[in-house]
Amino acid sequence: MALLTYRDKHILSAQQLRKLSEHKYSCFSASLLDPLLQPWWNWLVAQTPLWLAPNLITIVGLILNVVTTLILICYSPNGVEAPPRWTCLLCALGLFIYQSLDSIDGKQARRTNTSSPLGELFDHGCDSISTVFVALSACISCQLGHYPNWLFFQCFCAIALFYCAHWQTYVSGTMRFGRIDVTEAQFSIIAIHLVSAALGPEIWLTKGTSVLSPSIPLTLVVLPALMIAQKSPQNIFTEHASVYILAFGMVAAKVTNKLVIAHMTKAEMEYLDWSLLGPSLLFLNQYFNCIVPEIWLLWFTLIWGTQDLLRYCAQVCLEICQHLRIDLFRIQYTPKGAATHPSTASVSSQSNFGSSGSSADKNGGSAHRKSKSKPH
Repeated sequence: MALLTYRDKHILSAQQLRKLSEHKYSCFSASLLDPLLQPWWNWLVAQTPLWLAPNLITIVGLILNVVTTLILICYSPNGVEAPPRWTCLLCALGLFIYQSLDSIDGKQARRTNTSSPLGELFDHGCDSISTVFVALSACISCQLGHYPNWLFFQCFCAIALFYCAHWQTYVSGTMRFGRIDVTEAQFSIIAIHLVSAALGPEIWLTKGTSVLSPSIPLTLVVLPALMIAQKSPQNIFTEHASVYILAFGMVAAKVTNKLVIAHMTKAEMEYLDWSLLGPSLLFLNQYFNCIVPEIWLLWFTLIWGTQDLLRYCAQVCLEICQHLRIDLFRIQYTPKGAATHPSTASVSSQSNFGSSGSSADKNGGSAHRKSKSKPH
């Protein structure tokens, strides 16, 4: 029924089509990896036949990415079962090919003089589908099915960030890529797949003794801090360096305390934390062209992170004190030479009565023997 409805009705109005024909693509990129990969992309597009349509390049890359992810899903549909290592390697290869082809479709369009608004729409449409499969493949490769909340967060966070990026483009008219953006995220996921292929997906399990798992909470602090500082149009880090470091330092202190507790209690370390609310707001605010002054959100991050850290530490200390039946800032201590309370002295004399008596008996026995030895 839906297909019949779409066939019988035009989705785009005449005005929309007219505006579409006037659309000009605008993009700004400060990516760290893009300049390094340009020689590879330029060489690859030079090997591409001139008769190959740019949209065909895009769709081939998407199909490869989807197929390799579906193979991974077949072996671990819930993200709990450890998939074979070769499936992780296949996903890494599929994502690399997709990333490469997605980067040369625009070059091929300019090379063949076939650039059009349809190409941009087709490219971003394929990216919206690929985002779902890429995020899911990374979660399965890490076996995040053992932690459903984290699996949910990771997948839908990726989808939301992709949407927010285009929301920002809708508002500003320019697609902006920061120093750490799509390309860096894709190669990070490729690295995850390669680690899973080399060491086995079990390496990512966070069952108390995992070496790699504690890096995730730290990454959730350091990576946003770096991205926000680099992409800030108001130079929030250079203008307010002390507040910036204190704000993110409080968040880092919170996750560090959680790591210490996880170690001492032999428990799993939780990733999501309310202290990350401030950095998340700063990050999203930049996607919307800073509709709220960044310094306001920075101060909110500092205040929120500080009170959250203090409340957490106070509650942990209280629970431990109650369990161990100890005081936090007070100990039972009697200084040397201090006068002993009468009741305490009485108790001490009673407790030492047996030993004092035995000592007296020994002394008495010794005296008795000495008296016997004296001449009358």
